[in-house]
Amino acid sequence: MQYLVLIHSNPTKQSTNEEWESFFTIANKSGSFKGGSEVGNKIRYGNIDTKSSIDHINGYMRFDVNKLSELHEILENLPIIINGGTVDICELPESE
Repeated sequence: MQYLVLIHSNPTKQSTNEEWESFFTIANKSGSFKGGSEVGNKIRYGNIDTKSSIDHINGYMRFDVNKLSELHEILENLPIIINGGTVDICELPESE
């Protein structure tokens, strides 16, 4: 099953380079990490009067795992989580 992990910009302390290096080593070794990116400028399109749901999102990652528990094990090492922050995990249904 594929998952999209949305990373919030709310850690309680700054992540270190060592934490990120360790995380990416673990994520890449798992074979389930399928990439991701920081999120840059956000542009709203369409009905811009509605409240934005992504103002606090500053990155995303994709994973392909057999069980959600596998993803949880990987994310326990994510610097955002280690430092008191939040992620949202979104299941990506298979397309036909």
